[in-house]
Amino acid sequence: MNEFTVPAYLQDARQLLSESGFACTGRWYHGTASGLIPSIQAHGLHGSGDLELLTRQFKTLGTIGHDISDHKDPLFITQSKELAYFWANEKAHTRSVYMKSDEQPVVFELNLPEDLQQQVTTDAGGAALVLEPGNLYLLWLGELYDACGISKPDIDPLRGDRMDYLNKLGLAYLSAPVAPEHLLLLQPN
Repeated sequence: MNEFTVPAYLQDARQLLSESGFACTGRWYHGTASGLIPSIQAHGLHGSGDLELLTRQFKTLGTIGHDISDHKDPLFITQSKELAYFWANEKAHTRSVYMKSDEQPVVFELNLPEDLQQQVTTDAGGAALVLEPGNLYLLWLGELYDACGISKPDIDPLRGDRMDYLNKLGLAYLSAPVAPEHLLLLQPN
């Protein structure tokens, strides 16, 4: 199942993961594609922030008669660099396909001020992932749990605690933008 190797400088699951899930340390991470680095460093992170990709996807959907309504996604974040790298791979792949470019996965660390820290919310939308048979993220996450010697989480999307989506799956979001001065592009030392 492992389709990529997480670089050593982003591997933090062994330090963060326990039977209770991933510890929250107050540090947050966002995985994205290398083609967005200049824009993020200039303008910060915003939900639905990849306007170039959205425009291209909307155009594609429009050609097949799909009515497109503009929507706003929040900024998806996680408490683990390793989990952010998974999402960075997904974004880099999507942009490479749509933009016909060679995008690489990158991870930003978010050093949020207190007012933004208070706005971080568990992403209960993760229930959709749990309900999807063979979800790639959950398969990969299960392997990560196994590698750390911890039982895979079993989340009941109908009766489970909504905090499980944050603690056990590492899914959170922020509905506010994050200014460039609160962002650090992580790179090997």
